Amino acid sequence: MKQILLFAVLSFPLAVSSQSGDHIYRSNIKSVKLHKANDPYSYPVIRLNSVDDLDLYFDDLDADIKNYYYTFQLCNADWSPTDLKPFDYIKGFQTNRITTYRNSSIAFTRYTNYYARVPDRNCSPTRSGNYLLKVFLDNDTSKIAFTRRLLVVETKATISGQVLQPFGGSIFRTHQKLQVSVNLNSTLNVFNQQDVKVVLLQNYIWPTASYLLRPTIYRGNYFEYNDESTTSFPAGKEWRWIDLRSIRLMSERMQRLDKQPTRTDVYINPDLERGGQVYYYYRDVNGFYTIETTDNVNPFWQSDYVYTHFTFVPPNNQQYPEREVYLFGELTNYATNKDAKMEFNTEKGVYEKTLFLKQGFYNYSYVTLPAKKTNEPVNFENTEGNYPNTENVYLILVYYRPFGGRSDELIGFTLLNSLLQRP
Repeated sequence: MKQILLFAVLSFPLAVSSQSGDHIYRSNIKSVKLHKANDPYSYPVIRLNSVDDLDLYFDDLDADIKNYYYTFQLCNADWSPTDLKPFDYIKGFQTNRITTYRNSSIAFTRYTNYYARVPDRNCSPTRSGNYLLKVFLDNDTSKIAFTRRLLVVETKATISGQVLQPFGGSIFRTHQKLQVSVNLNSTLNVFNQQDVKVVLLQNYIWPTASYLLRPTIYRGNYFEYNDESTTSFPAGKEWRWIDLRSIRLMSERMQRLDKQPTRTDVYINPDLERGGQVYYYYRDVNGFYTIETTDNVNPFWQSDYVYTHFTFVPPNNQQYPEREVYLFGELTNYATNKDAKMEFNTEKGVYEKTLFLKQGFYNYSYVTLPAKKTNEPVNFENTEGNYPNTENVYLILVYYRPFGGRSDELIGFTLLNSLLQRP
């Protein structure tokens, strides 16, 4: 009989900068979307050696025709590149050209919309794990346009979990806790618990991911993780939204719609702090955005772009001392850089940000960070508040590196919903 070993759960911070994750390197590239085929609300996860497909869309505002190519780069669980060569994990050609594109029509903004169904039979991954999809010009990898994360899984583990309210008094009313158990297939040889890593993501957001290196309980091929100090997440509140599907008529949260011959400006109703507001549930898309239009037929090449003006009003119209405010969500790649940072207007006493967005439906939130750079994660407390009944989606990923292995294999994943309590 094997003895049950108890270990403290350890975690390590995400070691990925925006430069190596979901990042756009060229200003002419807009509206990059990668998701499961025909499912714009999904995360790009495919099964190894399956018929699973992903849809890739993006716009080039130069409105000309370019030779875009893509390739895959295999990464470890922490998104550091592996030591393997591309021919070790790519079947077929190392790069593949994107041949489907169409110039915009009807829209005032001129652009070229590109589309690819990935992986292609001529270029596809042969190992499970984390991958960066890299898109670049003229088959020259030094001319990179953007990168997107995707996951390839080969199921060798059974995962179960629950979303619970924490016991700790300091986080009982503000956080959600995950309790996770993992059963590995008997074919896997686990020499020690560090052969297995578990990654927890809230609403598919990698910058706030929690990496668990050691289980609370470890017995043979069974692992359990339940230490709320590292498996708990601030619950936040339901995401704010703006409906840009029509720019002919004003939608619910538009304050003003200005249409000019060469551009369209949308001014969103000023947003206030929500920390002290009563919580109420409404359906959101957990930080995502979708490309849609009700003005025309095809959203991909008939949607227009609009200058979208966001305004956040702090208490008493006073700037937060020693803190900066960022617009947060897929619309800013969940980044906290200059492209997402809001500027404080001293005359109006508000934070402002303008983004050039394609017609669609957008979720967003406001977060704060210290003005002096630290390792502090994004904070919803001041701007949004945290409520334990908030609906959130949690992605649980299990990685395994065999003895002598040169990369982390993704051997299991599951989704939990904090309201439904089931995958």
